[in-house]
Amino acid sequence: MTDQTLTVEPDGAGVRLDAYLAGRPGIGLTRSRLQKLIEGGEVLVNGRPVRASYKVANGDAILVRIPDLEPVELQPEELPLEVLFEDADVIVINKPRGLVVHPAAGHRSGTLVNALLHHCVDLSGINDKIRPGIVHRLDKDTTGAMMAAKNDLAHLSLAAQIKERSARREYLALVRGNPPVDSGAVDAPIGRHPTERKRMAVSEAGRPAVTHFRVLERFGEYTLLRCRLETGRTHQVRVHLSSIGFPVAGDPVYGPRQGTCGLGGQALHAVSLGFYHPRSGEWMEFEAPLPDDFQRVLERLRQEAK
Repeated sequence: MTDQTLTVEPDGAGVRLDAYLAGRPGIGLTRSRLQKLIEGGEVLVNGRPVRASYKVANGDAILVRIPDLEPVELQPEELPLEVLFEDADVIVINKPRGLVVHPAAGHRSGTLVNALLHHCVDLSGINDKIRPGIVHRLDKDTTGAMMAAKNDLAHLSLAAQIKERSARREYLALVRGNPPVDSGAVDAPIGRHPTERKRMAVSEAGRPAVTHFRVLERFGEYTLLRCRLETGRTHQVRVHLSSIGFPVAGDPVYGPRQGTCGLGGQALHAVSLGFYHPRSGEWMEFEAPLPDDFQRVLERLRQEAK
């Protein structure tokens, strides 16, 4: 990790943060790379994360944390994949719990990308060499429907649908507590936690985020919700539900230590995924069956609620 620090001079005031940094000779990063660092909370202005659109002011102290790049040679690996749909452009899988989406520190192999490289002849290279074909991601212990692009045409189309909010993503979440309403929405910006870098948080300096929810079943101490994303921020469902007092059961980061329900991770499942096919324009929608451990927990809660 390399830290770069600088102070905004009067002639730089009023410029967008990403544009300002891209013009600094000492930084040496592209604007798109800087935007990713800003979104990831690696750029602090006066000690706090801000948006890329933030207009810098005279005297602002800016810290840019630049992660060290490590060469990674990705190897195809024959790992089991539950394929919900596949054609020449798109593959949709039902991701199991515990599967990391793409290689990162501590996970150089055994990821979904390694499995896709073995399963598919080719993947879109738009994202980068570490995340080929990956249009969106699910957390390691979140299960369910996830799509990947097999060529650049598909990648551009699917990424645009997510950005424009025309793709539809819905989750089942078992939460602790009993919401007082049968449906609602959480409209609160999400950004990097100011002190705990691996956590996200509701923050005025974050990016807009909206999660709609409705109650499917109530079990007293627990409630099963169906959530629909308008946006796709990191940990969005987990952060939003925790922020209103109903953390996802089994969530080791945003929930209490108790109440795992016997699960190895959060009780969060991407149950439905809909999008327009990037080549034909046809609307397609897929349902991902619940994993066995999640299903067993629900059956037990139903029995106990009788």
